[in-house]
Amino acid sequence: MAEQLTLEQTMHHYMGIEMNIQTWNLLDKSDRNPQDDARMVYFAHASLYHWLLSPEFKPVNEQRGEWLISHVYAVLGKGDQALEHAEKCLALTEEHGFVDFDRAYAYEAMARAYSLLKDKENGQKYYSLTKKAGEKIDKEEDRKIFQDDLAAEPWFGMIKP
Repeated sequence: MAEQLTLEQTMHHYMGIEMNIQTWNLLDKSDRNPQDDARMVYFAHASLYHWLLSPEFKPVNEQRGEWLISHVYAVLGKGDQALEHAEKCLALTEEHGFVDFDRAYAYEAMARAYSLLKDKENGQKYYSLTKKAGEKIDKEEDRKIFQDDLAAEPWFGMIKP
């Protein structure tokens, strides 16, 4: 017999998804203001928090949550925070042996954070790893999504996709 989820478990699962959606809504908003930027950071962190408590939790959810937080910080020009979460994302990727889509995004987070920090050597190193990993993404639709994300700014003038 299937285990019944508690109300709290159901709420955490729902909130993990909802906070992710809200983060992307703000990332895609062309006229964000400082309050939107602050909310975007809170939403990204909250999404990961709720995923960690979701009954549907898998290590890949944590890895993707760290990627999202890194991406938010990169978009906001906060290099140290972007790199901190990119490193967590990459560590989870390596610990769990993630490949394909998730490995490519882990490298992308590192490349973007190093580019923001004006570390050209590490930015180029991880960008090269990103490109190679992106080419190995098995599903054509996932590969297209990744390539579009890779081509999108910000690259802070360090890398020309």
